[in-house]
Amino acid sequence: MEAKEKILKRLRKNVRETYDMPDLSFRKTVYADPVAEFVRTTTTTAGARLVELAAGDDINAAIRSAYPSAKIIASNVPGIEAQLNPDTVAEAQELERTDVGVVRGEIGVAENGCVWIPQTMKERAVCFISEHLVIILPRQNIVSNMHEAYERIAFTAYGFGSFISGPSKTADIEQALVYGAQAARSVTVMLV
Repeated sequence: MEAKEKILKRLRKNVRETYDMPDLSFRKTVYADPVAEFVRTTTTTAGARLVELAAGDDINAAIRSAYPSAKIIASNVPGIEAQLNPDTVAEAQELERTDVGVVRGEIGVAENGCVWIPQTMKERAVCFISEHLVIILPRQNIVSNMHEAYERIAFTAYGFGSFISGPSKTADIEQALVYGAQAARSVTVMLV
């Protein structure tokens, strides 16, 4: 028996009380226009920038326009001009000096402005180690609430994903708001 199974067996043996699962049949928030609410929430509550691209717009030009001083862009998204590919680096530390990481988001959530990003690259560190993060999100993949998002989540072979909702920030250091304390200093969502 694996160590994990031994631990779980001991935990189950010592459970004194059990509780029924909560009733999730309550009415969920549904927006008449989830895309408009996502745009509002992303740019206010979540603190991300939002760029809406029309059909035929050059996404690489939009990334360069948003981050003109970026020297190293890391991405494995087809069609993105990048100097580093998180699938071809030997280890995550090679992504340490990444100015802009570009990833594809799968689901946008209007109620809180977060985006589900499944791991589609060998080194997921690109989502967290990049100075700035660009999330490419198809507008038809925006839902009203987290309940709808969880119903749509599909894991890749890597078995990992994360909801990201804006730049990393903390205010516990000398009572000053600091961006980029744990992850990207800025997040730009590009709606395509």
